[in-house]
Amino acid sequence: MKFGFVDEHRQVWPVRLMCAVLGLSASGYYAWQGRPESPRAAANRALLDDIRLFRTESSGTYGEPRVHAVLRGHGRRIGRCRVERLMRRAGLRGLAALPRRTRTTDSRHGYPIAPNRLGRNFTARAPNQIWLADLTYIPTGEGWLYLAAILDMHTRNIVG
Repeated sequence: MKFGFVDEHRQVWPVRLMCAVLGLSASGYYAWQGRPESPRAAANRALLDDIRLFRTESSGTYGEPRVHAVLRGHGRRIGRCRVERLMRRAGLRGLAALPRRTRTTDSRHGYPIAPNRLGRNFTARAPNQIWLADLTYIPTGEGWLYLAAILDMHTRNIVG
């Protein structure tokens, strides 16, 4: 990694100066420069090309688990951690799944909140003293159906 930095910037600064600043040996840099690519690095490069191909086929939605499954399905014997590492280094990520449930409540609003007048005292001495209300929604083929009910606490009957 450091030798790569030296190689990229050797036109700007002298190699010996960069090696001294980075704590590297100049002879190590020149040995690295003439060294052929390792078999593992070549295999990783080929694997990353396959990963990019499968991600392109999935429109960029596949993350590490699905890419790994596709590679295994094509007969590649490869570890999941290796796929994860290569994708992370290449900056490849899968898309997060969209929430499957419709959100109907927005608690982050600036409207005033009604005070709690009952204080968890759910006993009524006479009819029409305490009413409770609830609102729910039901998905139908034509859209959402909203259902509201008002309950009298004394008689336990729906009054509205």
